Amino acid sequence: MSERVAVDMWFDPACPWAWITSRWLLEVEQIRDVDVRFHVMSLSVLNDGRDHLSEDYKTFLSTAWGPVRICIAAEQRYGNEVLRKLYTALGTRIHLGKQERNHELYVAALTEAGLDPALAAAADSTEYDEALRASHEAGMRPVGQDVGTPVIHAPGPDGAQVAFFGPVITPAPKGEAAGRLWDGVLLVAGTPGFYELKRTREQDPIFD
Repeated sequence: MSERVAVDMWFDPACPWAWITSRWLLEVEQIRDVDVRFHVMSLSVLNDGRDHLSEDYKTFLSTAWGPVRICIAAEQRYGNEVLRKLYTALGTRIHLGKQERNHELYVAALTEAGLDPALAAAADSTEYDEALRASHEAGMRPVGQDVGTPVIHAPGPDGAQVAFFGPVITPAPKGEAAGRLWDGVLLVAGTPGFYELKRTREQDPIFD
């Protein structure tokens, strides 16, 4: 039997594409020898000071601080392993339920994850921003600052660590299709000098 390996994903709870990738990784975990660990990055941190952004996206970023701050606050208190349940609780409400990112949502998500609902107050506090920026930097350093989320770090085919942005997919593949995509992603990501594979995105996120 193959030894299971750790795969690390950096996410922003507000990003629909990261959500779909995270659900794909949980599917991969069932059929490949990988254990997924979740970490926080922030689109708001990534785009801090970028004045050329559209007003709509600036509005989105202004409301994206709350969820990442809460995730970091929970991780600081309880440990990294709580992010899996908290991300699922947040993402289900944000992306499937189409709920507004507000205090009521945060309290409900924290409660579902078995965490102190008082941590919802972190959404409007800068107390955890230093730790948030450190987590963000740890995820982004190997891939650069011209990508967003999801970011994945994993052992490549030869065992050496690889890091990459993506894959951006919709909907999330299931079963062996999820495993084949994982195999292919590792193959290209582990190729020295490989940087980009892309086509025009013509479909909105499909959540199922």
